[in-house]
Amino acid sequence: MIYVTRLNNEEFVVNADLIEFIEKTPDTVISLTTGKKIVVKETPEEIIKKVIDYKKRIFTIVKDKEVL
Repeated sequence: MIYVTRLNNEEFVVNADLIEFIEKTPDTVISLTTGKKIVVKETPEEIIKKVIDYKKRIFTIVKDKEVL
């Protein structure tokens, strides 16, 4: 899950696994696999970084549990 910001400054959480693609038109539009589209303030690059950071945290947790 990642935090993003609507154009009205409302922050909310998106399931990063549901992101299908991101467009810059000039606003950033996140298209989900559900068909829903969300317009956010973050740039595509910022969203990509948030998704990568999220995945790193998830895989680190899984890896640490496998060692136990």
